[in-house]
Amino acid sequence: MKSVLTGLFVLSAILISCGKTTPDSNNCNDVAPSSEDSTMLAFCKKDTITATKDPNGLYYQIIAPGTGTTPTITSKITVTYTGYLLNGTIFDQENAPQTFPLAGVIPGWQLGIPYIKSGGHIKLVIPSAYAYGCVGAAPSIPPNSILYFDIQLVSVQ
Repeated sequence: MKSVLTGLFVLSAILISCGKTTPDSNNCNDVAPSSEDSTMLAFCKKDTITATKDPNGLYYQIIAPGTGTTPTITSKITVTYTGYLLNGTIFDQENAPQTFPLAGVIPGWQLGIPYIKSGGHIKLVIPSAYAYGCVGAAPSIPPNSILYFDIQLVSVQ
């Protein structure tokens, strides 16, 4: 289901070219990450994720820090990953390594992936505003969905 991340890359390019930072086609507003904090903490506790809160409201747990290159926004990253809704539904999974520009994926990945280096493993609990916001990613991600990702950073270019 590489299509979810690829779709975001295309959507991001369209929004950037229009000078917009938040989609407004549905006249929706993203939920503030602080209002989702208790839900994310409860999820982390239930799933025994020992998470650290980033200043933006993202929660992460570094499973393995990696030893290679630290990605930057201009890097291309190669990853394997599984993406979940908080109810446990898998909405996207790539077991074969996939390569993306870090600048072209959801903001939650842009914030979280640089906490590890090439060869690292991280779990991210991403507030909806740093995922697909108030528009979601039909048909698998409803609007205002907090997302959980388990990501292996295979390499950084």
